[in-house]
Amino acid sequence: MPYFTDIRTVAVPVTDQDRAVAFYTKTLGFELLLDAPLPQIGGRWIVVAPPGAGTDLALTQAVTCGVDSGVRLVTPDAAAAHAHLTQQGVDTDDLLEWPGVPPMFSFRDQDANIVYAVQE
Repeated sequence: MPYFTDIRTVAVPVTDQDRAVAFYTKTLGFELLLDAPLPQIGGRWIVVAPPGAGTDLALTQAVTCGVDSGVRLVTPDAAAAHAHLTQQGVDTDDLLEWPGVPPMFSFRDQDANIVYAVQE
């Protein structure tokens, strides 16, 4: 029997939680699932996710950002997602399309954390 059966939340470090919420909800279209104060340690526990997703992101307060988050977002149309983010002024890399591999691209959030988009 496995000890772990699912992945629920992945943390993404951010320097400004309000700015991060705006990016993930307004630019990426995620839902704000939770925004609760953490009086014991300061800051807030903020969770966002694409509508209906089973895994979410915790936007955690950090001093150092600009990391490869390892987060892969699923999209039904990588070219359309790429065009949308580019039009929104998001720092995106080229759309990659190789035979036999789903189209994909990477982009950076408001704190220069690298996030990936993969067509499914």
